[in-house]
Amino acid sequence: MAAALPNWVGQYSPDIVVANAENSAGGMGITADVGRELYSLGINVLTLGNHAWHKKESFDFLDNNLNVLRPANMPPGAPGHGYGVFDSNAGPIGIVNLCGRVFVGDYDDPFRAIDAILEDIATPCVMVDFHAETSSEKQAFGWYVDGRISAMVGTHTHVQTADERILPRGTAYITDVGMCGPMDSVIGMDKDIVLRRFTSQMPAKFEVPDEEPIVCAVVIDIDAETGQATMIQRLQQRPDQD
Repeated sequence: MAAALPNWVGQYSPDIVVANAENSAGGMGITADVGRELYSLGINVLTLGNHAWHKKESFDFLDNNLNVLRPANMPPGAPGHGYGVFDSNAGPIGIVNLCGRVFVGDYDDPFRAIDAILEDIATPCVMVDFHAETSSEKQAFGWYVDGRISAMVGTHTHVQTADERILPRGTAYITDVGMCGPMDSVIGMDKDIVLRRFTSQMPAKFEVPDEEPIVCAVVIDIDAETGQATMIQRLQQRPDQD
């Protein structure tokens, strides 16, 4: 990411850069040191997911930093913040982090959660990082918010999907933006360890290999007045590319 992001920033001149960082600390969770390193790369807002609490030292970091978001559909009293309105070069934009419930965990209803959040966000430009396991839940959520938010970017499954589009009422959508991690892996983890688990059914600790990374992203254009998206494009930097 440290190499790819400056190139993309130079090419597309984004008004704000958002990154999902829930696996940034050694494969799971986030720490304050990792968060500060990501900010230093030019990332403005960090979102998380179901591994938000994997590192206990992240609790204070989430509480004290408005620019890092954990899933908003967690029970009241959880550390941190689930959404916010952030300044960008083109004006204010709402960023929301939500978790799906199918095969992920015991989260509150993300559909009801977004209804309440949108009543509290006073800007037409809103992006949701919907962190979910199944493509069906992500697609259903995309249709649910079409025309009410600017963009729904899916995360969690680590494999970039090729279904980016503008939905009929103006919401940019992609089922999964992909990952920033080792390309020759199984969703970011050492492929040999994963294969041993699949073939032997014996427990083994997953590890992130020190391999050349693939970096995945999307760039989205939003009309600042209407909040409707006008373009979404997949980006991918592979180690075999110059």
